[in-house]
Amino acid sequence: MVEVKVKILGADSFGSRSMATSLEVGGVKILIDPGVSYAPRRYGLPPHPVEIARLNEIKERILGEISDADIVIITHYHYDHYLYKPEDVEYYRGKVLLIKDPSSNINVSQRIRAHRLLKTNKVSEIAKSINILDSSTYIVDKDFVVVGSPPVPHGAEGSKLGYVVMVLISCCGEKIVHASDVQGPMSRKALDVILSWKPSLVIISGPPTYFAGIKVEEDKVNQGLSNLRKLVESVDTVIVDHHFARDLNYPSYLEELRSINKRVMSAAEYMGYPIELLEARRKELWKKEKAANSDRASGESFLEVD
Repeated sequence: MVEVKVKILGADSFGSRSMATSLEVGGVKILIDPGVSYAPRRYGLPPHPVEIARLNEIKERILGEISDADIVIITHYHYDHYLYKPEDVEYYRGKVLLIKDPSSNINVSQRIRAHRLLKTNKVSEIAKSINILDSSTYIVDKDFVVVGSPPVPHGAEGSKLGYVVMVLISCCGEKIVHASDVQGPMSRKALDVILSWKPSLVIISGPPTYFAGIKVEEDKVNQGLSNLRKLVESVDTVIVDHHFARDLNYPSYLEELRSINKRVMSAAEYMGYPIELLEARRKELWKKEKAANSDRASGESFLEVD
């Protein structure tokens, strides 16, 4: 039996914003959402140098994997989900691209970014082919298909952040779902689609609990948590990360979910890494940096006086 190999390349539990995932089946490699980024500001602070270093590590890992990928999937056009810089788009050359529809069920900012990627940076000219992922099925081989969901909200229904497309990889009796930025899912529509696919493994963005009552209504975050609990009751293995891992309480949420299903984990745990919530710890990291700089300055002054 052919094995489906799943490798998570980047995730917030690794220390940088990403859901980049590689799947390999019988020599065919699929790369989903090959992007990574950091929050420009968190707690009013810029990224700490350790965050920037981690981002660069993850990006190098993504570039290494995309080099020999056959199929690249872009579920939506937020910078932590695709390569977009002019110096990086060459990596799309010769690839089969399965992409979120750039002109339908898309908000203005994502529409502009999609146009910039496909037209301005000429990815439409260098890719082997470009296929719309929304509500479609791409046949890789006999009994090996990639299925795109209908567009679902980036979070709750009516989200101003637009839509994303969830992905089902079905091969050799295995069904794996990658659900970027559904945030729980908050949307019942998104949950129903996932459950209808009957997957054995789901890789999903959890709810943005760190924004509850601040930038996202608390009842919507709670709906995301409720739907997530329903999901983990029904699926064998759930890797829940991304927005969820921007909260210092994320490990506690994981423990609560594991009381329902022991096979709930972070992307870091799935890959055998320690959980490193660098963005959530940004205030702490900069405080330590300031203290270390202060100690060094004090030491230098003492030496000068001496």
